Amino acid sequence: MSTGELQQLEALRGRAEFIFALAGNPNVGKSTIFNRITGMGVMTANYPGMTVELNLALTEFRGKRLGIVDLPGTYALGAVSEDQLVARRGVLQGNPDVVIVILDANNLARNLYLLLQFLDLGYPVVAALNLVDQAEKAGIHTDVSLLSEYLGVPVVPTVGVRGDGLNELVEQAIEVAMRREEYPVIPFSYAMDIESRLRRLARYIERHLPQTPHGLSPRSVAILLLEEDPEFVDWVGRQPGGEEVLDYARRLSSEIEREHGEKASLVLFRERHGIAGSIAHGVQERKEYRHPLWGERLWEYATSFRTGLPLLLLILGAVFLAIFWGGGELAGWFSRLWERLVDAPLGRLLESTLGPGMLSRIIQWGVDGLGAVLEIALPYLLTFYLVLGFLEDSGYLNSLAFLTDRVMHRLGLHGRAVIPLVSALGCNVPAILGTRVLSTRRERIIACALIVLVPCSARVAVILGGVGRLLGWPYALLLFLIVLLLVFGAGLFLNRFLPGESTGLVMEMFPFRAPSLITVVKKTWQRVKDFLYIAAPLIVVGSVLLGLIYESGWIEHLIGPLRPLMEWWLGIPAVAGLALVLGFLRKELALALLVVLAARVIPGVTESSTLLDFMTRGQVFTFVLVCSVYIPCAATFAVLWRELGPRDSLLLAASTVIVALILGGLSHLVISLL
Repeated sequence: MSTGELQQLEALRGRAEFIFALAGNPNVGKSTIFNRITGMGVMTANYPGMTVELNLALTEFRGKRLGIVDLPGTYALGAVSEDQLVARRGVLQGNPDVVIVILDANNLARNLYLLLQFLDLGYPVVAALNLVDQAEKAGIHTDVSLLSEYLGVPVVPTVGVRGDGLNELVEQAIEVAMRREEYPVIPFSYAMDIESRLRRLARYIERHLPQTPHGLSPRSVAILLLEEDPEFVDWVGRQPGGEEVLDYARRLSSEIEREHGEKASLVLFRERHGIAGSIAHGVQERKEYRHPLWGERLWEYATSFRTGLPLLLLILGAVFLAIFWGGGELAGWFSRLWERLVDAPLGRLLESTLGPGMLSRIIQWGVDGLGAVLEIALPYLLTFYLVLGFLEDSGYLNSLAFLTDRVMHRLGLHGRAVIPLVSALGCNVPAILGTRVLSTRRERIIACALIVLVPCSARVAVILGGVGRLLGWPYALLLFLIVLLLVFGAGLFLNRFLPGESTGLVMEMFPFRAPSLITVVKKTWQRVKDFLYIAAPLIVVGSVLLGLIYESGWIEHLIGPLRPLMEWWLGIPAVAGLALVLGFLRKELALALLVVLAARVIPGVTESSTLLDFMTRGQVFTFVLVCSVYIPCAATFAVLWRELGPRDSLLLAASTVIVALILGGLSHLVISLL
């Protein structure tokens, strides 16, 4: 956890009477329950890997102030991937009074593993058995009272999307928090030989360690040491007497390995899964014969290669048409609205107050940058996020991950990685953050490399605005096809030459669900709001910087060094090279920026001209191709720097520039021959 997150947790604890942590896998409706309890607009989706950030909220319930910590969705609390690591540290460092574990009534055995891990760590737990309505429709009935008895914790049946059972859930959590010292009484035990060694190691830890990490019980630390958890092994090794404890743990672990034929960590893993399966089998009844639900039938069609691939092509075509037509219509409407209500009145105000000098013109550049956000980037972003919201909420992206798993393995990834790749069509920044759910650094590097090649909404606006409008939609489709082939080629190349192997796909399978319009709209607004809050200020600042360069007359000095590369290799005007360089700050404005810059240096060109007034159709295609491939924007590069470090982010950025120039040169050559 970052220092900022720790400070926010401390601030939350200072203002709340009780702290509750919400935990569960990414598909179980955890964020929906968080939204219902707190009223916050956290994104929800029916597929894994939404976020690895902590969401914090302060709410009131019947006169009590409650702090709610929404942990990243995860199936376990190991240190295998960043979502698991962040979830575990959020609990260990946040020290909540109660952990509310959200269980899926349709997949109880799979979900109980996480709850058993929290009990092993010694935290008071309340269980929410969510999606009970869907489970009943699927012929699955759960004896809630018996489940509570087996687990030794309160269990409350809930339907998160309707809010059913949530008041009782919070009441039970408050009651457990008020009697925290009585919890947990662990109602289960491992096999006798495992349990005896756990008790021996716990007593040894109690005698030899002056304290335990995060205030955990000696038994909890013993389990983590037998699991060879690297974080806790390192912590114990740095304590006085820690090496003796580690040696004793290794001896016990070797004894378990000799008796069972596999490592102690695997034995504990199997034991925990066995207990979860036994509990689920004992409390659930399933109907033998029933008609499959519509969501299950659709799932079968979507995941079968014979029917799933045509369905995928149909959906991709619908998404393209929605962005092309819907985004274009919104762009025209936003443009007229901005011109009538803001741009023209503000321009007259600046001229009347500051005069027609350099200062007013530079400020106007900033205003134009904000206008471009609303006229160019926002329409396509809004359209895409609405479509993405429906696909997420229905569960289609989950089936897409399953369908594409074999193809993704050829790229060095697994099916789950397709989700941030699809999200990259909206914005590369959150897509790169979404790669944290991948298990290895190798997978994250490959995924980030492919994400920066996927055209985000800003580059889609460049492609559709430049090639689509000026040259026609077939040329826009051709450009998208080139980029798609480039993504696949890059994945194949990196998978072949980067050391290591991709991991397997571990994902819970869910039937389709009817999307909620309210959820989709809220989710779309949340994403658009993040874009407006984060990206829009950067674009405005970049616009002011460009205005300063332009108005100060530095344009002519910057064009000269670019002339050989642009005119000889790419076959485009030298001024286009400057638009590409400055487009790093404002990629979605590259087309409009090119016209403005050309008006300064090319005779006969005005700011109302189009690209075809001073460039051929082939030059426009080459320019947009290069613009679409090289490193997308400053915000994306900043996130890459933070996620991958300076070396890999610089190498990745340089690679995209080289590939873009090679493709641009080949495009110029082919066009010249034709």
